[in-house]
Amino acid sequence: MKPDYVHRTTEDFKKLFPDGLSGNDINGRGVTEPSQPKTFFWHPPAENPFHELQDAVISHQRQAPEILNAYSRDANRGPRPIERNPDPVQKSPHEWSSEVREFALQNDADQVGFTPVLPAYVYEGYDIPYPNLIMIAVAMDYDRLATAPSSIDNIDAAEEVAVKYNTASRSARRICNFILEAGYSVKAFPGPMATALNMIPAAIQAGIGELGKHGSMINRNYGSSFRLSAVATDMPLAFDKQEIFGADEFCASCQVCTKACPPEAISPDKQMIRGNEKWYTDFDKCIPYFGETFSCGICLAVCPWSRPGISEKLIQKLARRRDRLAAE
Repeated sequence: MKPDYVHRTTEDFKKLFPDGLSGNDINGRGVTEPSQPKTFFWHPPAENPFHELQDAVISHQRQAPEILNAYSRDANRGPRPIERNPDPVQKSPHEWSSEVREFALQNDADQVGFTPVLPAYVYEGYDIPYPNLIMIAVAMDYDRLATAPSSIDNIDAAEEVAVKYNTASRSARRICNFILEAGYSVKAFPGPMATALNMIPAAIQAGIGELGKHGSMINRNYGSSFRLSAVATDMPLAFDKQEIFGADEFCASCQVCTKACPPEAISPDKQMIRGNEKWYTDFDKCIPYFGETFSCGICLAVCPWSRPGISEKLIQKLARRRDRLAAE
């Protein structure tokens, strides 16, 4: 164990919850009317009633030198913005989407999708000044993720998350400069701290994946072993469609992450969240264990879709089951 390390347990983090306040209520669990997401965890203290808990989670993680270095000022999170070309280059939305996708895939992105900005993507009290979003997915090293949960003496999974957030940030900021050079305006959303953009619903609509039972996304190729970043822009873009490949259907009968979650935060059934019935992870149960274990990650690692090379087999299995049920 590293010298001067102070271990904080799940119970220690539970004591930092504000009196009488549930994160699930802020997240809109049980709310039947559609509404914008509210600012919450990973937001600045003034917008976050759980800021004391958030600060404790972050400071606990950064006792690990690997995590501290990954999020330090010296970490490579991408280039500074260049000056925007005052004369925008005129091309069609399809041409620009093709060029941005090609550029992104050559600059750290593993998958790229495009979607318009919708109210469901914007946290209450914030504004996204440009109408279009570029969603970026960066794959993680599954073998490192599979070591989750992390500890001070085995930090591989947590470090992999931090490193890939930096990779996703570099990709977003390089894309920003590509767009600025073309004469359009941009704003990067690099993560992991939240600002205006609620990334998961935007990424789902942009075709990056489906929502999984664990409350994170499942990508057709990478399962849950990937990180997101994004760019908002006024560059004209052709939008992608949501991809339905079977993850939601699979999650309905799979219980792997539900059974693997130590704090029992993953529900076997969908719940009503801000007017939408969907998979949801109990914040109040999840975050204290998340804090103790340097961002946990068990549910992402055990998800069957995350194992390299298995996705097409799962898709074929689902297709056979559908055919069998149709024949009965």
